[in-house]
Amino acid sequence: MQLVEGLARVEDVDAFVERLGEIGAEYGVAVQAFDARYVVDREHLTLAVDLANRETDRGEAIARDRAVEILLYAAGRRQINRAIEIGVDEGETPAVVVVDGGTEGDEASAAAAVADLLAPAETLGEPDRERVMDFFDVTERELAATDGTLADLVRERVALLVVER
Repeated sequence: MQLVEGLARVEDVDAFVERLGEIGAEYGVAVQAFDARYVVDREHLTLAVDLANRETDRGEAIARDRAVEILLYAAGRRQINRAIEIGVDEGETPAVVVVDGGTEGDEASAAAAVADLLAPAETLGEPDRERVMDFFDVTERELAATDGTLADLVRERVALLVVER
């Protein structure tokens, strides 16, 4: 798995997503873009990719497309219409894009093609706390009741998607 960071300047979300899909098909990888403000850390996306790949390999995937499966796990949601909220939107969005080739895809070439779609910027590591808490339904009370961090609670929700079948 490779992560590509940058600012996505998107005029048409469907066209942008279609281009990511074309890159994925060309290089044999799954490509999924996220609004970096929803991503708590690298481990958040690593866990989502690992779980999505495991469930796909087992024939237990929620979605037919592996990139969509990664989106669902990263969002901790089974419904695509809810999960896409953490994707990029029209306008300028700080983005982090997952490029995952599994065992056969050309991740390096795909990551370079994705990088060409973004303005260079470091975007990972500065999530929007309120946005994350709202989307992942984390309350201040829940945070106070645990020794864990917000990132820990988000990763827990990602992991629990498998259990909620």
